Amino acid sequence: MIKGVTLQRKQAYNMEEVVHMYIKSMKLASGLNNHRVFHAWNEASGAERFTLKQFYRDRKLFVTVSSSVVRNQLFFQKDAITLKINQILEEDKLFTRDFLEKPYVKEIVLK
Repeated sequence: MIKGVTLQRKQAYNMEEVVHMYIKSMKLASGLNNHRVFHAWNEASGAERFTLKQFYRDRKLFVTVSSSVVRNQLFFQKDAITLKINQILEEDKLFTRDFLEKPYVKEIVLK
C-alpha cells in the first residue's frame, strides 16, 4: 500500500500510474525533477566530463564547468542547449510536470 493513497481493489492501475502516485505521496517530485534536469544537461551539452557542480532553482540551471574553453563553447550554444534540455524533459516520463510552467529550464548560467 502506498502511504496516503488508497487503491480500490476493483480498479486496475498500470505501473506508470502507480509510480506517479508513489512519487506524489512520498513527496519525491522536487528531488527527482532536479536529477532529471541534471541528466538532461549531461545529455544535451555533452559536457558531463567537465561539469563540476549543478544547481537548479526557479527554472534556472546553474552549472560550474572546469574548463574555460568548454565554458566558452557552451556559452555560444546556450540557446540550443536550453531548447534540447526542454525537449528531453518533455519526453521524460519520470519528470513531474504538475506545477511547472513551460519552458522547464528558462536560462542556463555558466560559471
